[in-house]
Amino acid sequence: MTAQMRPPSAAACPGCLAAPTDAVEQPLKPAQIALSLPTIHCQACISAVERGLNAYPGVRSARVNLTLKRAMIDAEDGIAARDLIPVLERLGYTAHELDPGALSATESGRAGRDLLIRLAVAGFASMNVMLLSVSVWSGATDATRDMFHWISAAITLPAIAYSAQPFFRNAWAALSAGRLNMDVPIVLAILLALVTSLWETSLSGEHAYFDAALTLTFFLLAGRYLDFRTRAVARSAAEELAALEVPRALRVRDGVEQEVAVADLAVGDHVLVRPGGRMPVDGVIVSGQSELDRSLLTGETLPVFAATGLVVSAGEVNLTGPLTIRATAVGEETSLHRMADLVAIAESGRSRYTSLADSAAKLYAPGVHILSALSFLGWYLWSGDLRVALNIAAAVLIITCPCALGLAVPAVTTAASGRLFRKGMLIKHATALERLAQVDTVVFDKTGTLTAGTPEVTNLGDHSRQDLEIALALAEGSAHPLSRAIAQAARAADIRPAAVNDVREVPGYGAEGTWRGQRVRLGRASWVGGAQGEKTAAWLAVGPHPPQAFLFVDALRPGAAKAVSALLAAGKDVYLVSGDSAGAVENLAKRLKIDRWLAEALPEDKAARIADLRAKGRKVLMVGDGLNDTAALAAADVSISPASALDAARVASDIVLLGQDLTPIAEACETAIRATRRIKENFRIATVYNVIAVPLAVAGLATPLIAALAMSTSSITVSLNALRLR
Repeated sequence: MTAQMRPPSAAACPGCLAAPTDAVEQPLKPAQIALSLPTIHCQACISAVERGLNAYPGVRSARVNLTLKRAMIDAEDGIAARDLIPVLERLGYTAHELDPGALSATESGRAGRDLLIRLAVAGFASMNVMLLSVSVWSGATDATRDMFHWISAAITLPAIAYSAQPFFRNAWAALSAGRLNMDVPIVLAILLALVTSLWETSLSGEHAYFDAALTLTFFLLAGRYLDFRTRAVARSAAEELAALEVPRALRVRDGVEQEVAVADLAVGDHVLVRPGGRMPVDGVIVSGQSELDRSLLTGETLPVFAATGLVVSAGEVNLTGPLTIRATAVGEETSLHRMADLVAIAESGRSRYTSLADSAAKLYAPGVHILSALSFLGWYLWSGDLRVALNIAAAVLIITCPCALGLAVPAVTTAASGRLFRKGMLIKHATALERLAQVDTVVFDKTGTLTAGTPEVTNLGDHSRQDLEIALALAEGSAHPLSRAIAQAARAADIRPAAVNDVREVPGYGAEGTWRGQRVRLGRASWVGGAQGEKTAAWLAVGPHPPQAFLFVDALRPGAAKAVSALLAAGKDVYLVSGDSAGAVENLAKRLKIDRWLAEALPEDKAARIADLRAKGRKVLMVGDGLNDTAALAAADVSISPASALDAARVASDIVLLGQDLTPIAEACETAIRATRRIKENFRIATVYNVIAVPLAVAGLATPLIAALAMSTSSITVSLNALRLR
């Protein structure tokens, strides 16, 4: 198996996948090589990869980023990715070359540290101001009280100016766009609390809201940081797809090979693609024969025979023999680039989803502002005292508890994400749970999703030991996935290879050699002399004897049957959409009792089917793992991909399935429904507190102490309600 083929299913390390990116990647130097490593999953993987790469002559340094599953190599001129990929393959790791120019540095680690520092500053400042406030509440008067208030102001103003920046930026962005979000009343409450507190302090007043402003900022930053920690920061799937496009190619002119940038290729150029290489352009084979792995693009389980005249697409992997391609589409016109465009369009459409928090803000923010304004106007008209009216308006804004509403969503998503993480699922997107709760239709990919994506021998026991020994000797000399399956099954059955001489692989056909003076072959039916049937088979021919067939089936993923059964029992419609052949898809659909299925679907067909279902008002969950699934994953209302999926598919999804078992998918749907219910309960809890506390504020009875206690009590209640999910 070549480095570019679909990797075998690998156990994912949950801790590795959940860890945030702590190091920000620096912009790439022109001499650096970028490799995607989809199968690494722990610290031992990092050490093995870095040791292997650093030991290669000409490599100056190699560093692995586990979160991005990417290796950055600084090498001398003349060292290319094609030299390093076989090194990693020998170590047991799959690698894909990435285009450095298509990658950008991630800011996720910096954003997390920034929130944490702001939270720490707000917490430290609020504790100190609270101590000063206790002294005031305990009876400090006159000059002592004024001194404590001025000290509180000196602590609060710089702390708020630094810590509350995320709320100020978000509120300004919303107001600039002519809309309201939850940050608008938060910012207004903070600013009004500061203004009234400074005014009171300058006039030697009894009450100031410095502690309430800092406490509000601290609780809200805690909610933001919880929200940040519940999900991996998703990069653009379109960017990852673009990075998978081969950055360099071997152009052939007048029999001379020249390595050039793919951007320099033109329609009509001849391009040499060596075994193990990925097609850099769409084109037609003009010389050579081999087999192509199209599984990541089309979902086809088996490699396709490739010979002169076959049309190929960018992103397909050449397996066994060199091919010369005449380019028919390059750059933005290739099928791979069009797929990236599909993903980008789908992502932008899904980004318009309105979260429950934003929906609540549309109702809550205007109501709070109107109530505060009416309180100010009423008290000013009744008392004629601007100071009293402004104090009461500030108390109304603070006590209406934007803090509890700000915690309502992140507190629940943190609890739900923790529950699902223990079940083997990682929530990536902030609104994924809300969208998952609405799902009524589930669309599954076949190869690598419902099935393991690797063939499994079903009739090993039908063959004699001698035939198995010969087949093992030939299979170990081939990179074909069926040969690998035979070798694995034979070794597991304690078979030893026969003494077969001169074993060689014939590109596109199979492997052959000599055993006891007889020619032996393992490969295609047409080459060996077998009868082509409906089932997947590899044929063994020993001398003049009739060929024997090894039959294969694509093994089900653990929990696939249970997951489908549970989803059907929950009343959801289940579809199977695959790029594989009609026979293979129909057989799997029957095994899993799925009535609706579509075979031989191109990436555009999958995305179109999702769009059609959504146009009919269905809420769609897409589960897939291949490059050909990325557009559909992005187009669905919510999406799931296994941790062993290709980087681009995993990035396009909202939820990552950490293990191999699909059983947690149905439970995730149920947990999402319960989480959404808890979020709505939290909104109701915040509303009830407001109903009780607001009359006190409007009546002028809400001192800073009452405002702070009401705000803290509602925040703690919201958090405790969220913990019920655990």
